[in-house]
Amino acid sequence: MRFDGRKNDEMRKVNITTGYIKHPEGSVLIEFGDTKVICNATVEEKVPPHVKDTGKGWVTAEYSMLPRATGTRNQRDISKLKISPRSAEIQRLVGRSLRGVCDMEKLGERSIIVDCDVIQADGGTRTASITGGYVALYLACQKLVDAKIIKENPVKCGVCAVSVGIYNDEVITDLCYVEDSNAQVDLNAVMTEDGNFVEIQGTGEGRTFSEEELLKMLSNAKKACGELTMLQKEAISKGI
Repeated sequence: MRFDGRKNDEMRKVNITTGYIKHPEGSVLIEFGDTKVICNATVEEKVPPHVKDTGKGWVTAEYSMLPRATGTRNQRDISKLKISPRSAEIQRLVGRSLRGVCDMEKLGERSIIVDCDVIQADGGTRTASITGGYVALYLACQKLVDAKIIKENPVKCGVCAVSVGIYNDEVITDLCYVEDSNAQVDLNAVMTEDGNFVEIQGTGEGRTFSEEELLKMLSNAKKACGELTMLQKEAISKGI
């Protein structure tokens, strides 16, 4: 048992609320325990220059953490006149993850921007952003289908993400802030619903880790992503 009563391979309670904001084509509030992220998907009838005149669309993401999402106030990126390196790295990860499951030709020459705004942080904000961002993306694409703008939903399969790691020499799943900030090994896994990996980010923060420990972390991630996929499908069925 961990300090919050969870088993080592147990996730925090996950809630996915669709239609959270009324204006975006797809909107989700996702909660991984006390981590709360609003994911809004916006459709724009234009594409970046590198995609123009190709007949293909584009999916990208932006990530930001509100000033009081954490215990102390963070400075807004705009006040520094540039995005923080951490936010830039996370939004690139979210964008890559969502593009990995989207058929750009079926999307047509238009863009979908998924904004992930952290309103409360307690670890796992990037994994929550990917998991909620996928639901928002799917719902936005389905609106295009329903409006007969495109023939079929370009999202090929589901994608979600979870953090795993080693804390007090134990492999654990879905690290909250206390665990994440003191983890010996920290790993984020992005997986499709059919069990394939989109991306793995793993670092030995306090010590090295063995192949056996790596395989155990990946096994925990696969189990958790299977659970997340079911929750995503339930949310989508309610949101359509």
